[in-house]
Amino acid sequence: MKNIVLIGMPSAGKSTIGIILAKVLGYQFLDSDLLIQEQEKALLKDIIDERGIDGFLAIENQVNSEIDAVATVIATGGSVVYGKEAMEHLLENGIVVYIKLSLKTIADRLGNIKQRGVVLREGQNLKMLYEERCPLYEKYAHITVSGEHLNTEELMEKIIEEFHKIKEK
Repeated sequence: MKNIVLIGMPSAGKSTIGIILAKVLGYQFLDSDLLIQEQEKALLKDIIDERGIDGFLAIENQVNSEIDAVATVIATGGSVVYGKEAMEHLLENGIVVYIKLSLKTIADRLGNIKQRGVVLREGQNLKMLYEERCPLYEKYAHITVSGEHLNTEELMEKIIEEFHKIKEK
């Protein structure tokens, strides 16, 4: 029973879809951002403020590379793809699904980017972040699913369909 690992930009719907996907498949659900907050006893934005971006990314890499789960839908933080060890571990233990959305959709959904604990470097804007991350999401994904113009139900069905295709191979 492979895990399903959801990757994608902040506000792509990884946590929302993950919970529903877990219910439908009879899997457990795990949100790696919540694991980080639990370990550090702080909100993501506060960890970034206190430890800096590199400090946060090191924690994120460590937490995600130590996830020990079976038959679990894992919703990751948008910056998980910067952690080589984390991504190798997640690839080994699951089917990685990239929920792909346009920059416009991400921008419309995100709202206050600072409140979300989004990893933005000095002088970096959302467009630059999007262009930097998308190739990494594509590199690591076993499956890429466009969430554009789909409601939660439609996106979930699309992910399940692609997941079953890969599982049968």
